[in-house]
Amino acid sequence: MLKKLGLFSLILAIAAATEVKKCSDNKPFPLEVRVLNCEVPPCDVIKGADMIFEIDFYVEKYVTKLTTLVKATTFGLTVPYELPDDVRDVCSNLLYGAYCPLYATEDVTYQFVFPIGNYPEISVKVEIDLVDQDNEVATCFNCNIKVKKGPTSNSTVYEIDY
Repeated sequence: MLKKLGLFSLILAIAAATEVKKCSDNKPFPLEVRVLNCEVPPCDVIKGADMIFEIDFYVEKYVTKLTTLVKATTFGLTVPYELPDDVRDVCSNLLYGAYCPLYATEDVTYQFVFPIGNYPEISVKVEIDLVDQDNEVATCFNCNIKVKKGPTSNSTVYEIDY
């Protein structure tokens, strides 16, 4: 029973839409974005951990490849945020049996596991763009995050081997 309750809580935590903002330049906006454990930004994220997004979007044309690009803005400075290749590849992280190529007006859900480096505890605006094979933006949104220090433990753990 407790296991079922935990799974139900996890589903509810990721099921609620997160209030994200549109990008500039009339870039296409996703249908919905869900950030694990965050409905209203700034979303707290523990440095050195992953932030999990589910992004529902549709494409306006035939798409064979999609890449995630992230820009981080803090203290008025915007810089690209480098991602590992396996994380940048949208097509290999589509959910519910979806796969590329995508056809015009097809809507899909992408699970973006955003690795947060071991950065100082600061507030950051992140812009997330999904860019197709022609370097055109398929969808884009902004989300404010607050990088926080994780829980620390000064206790010692002992294992007993029977």
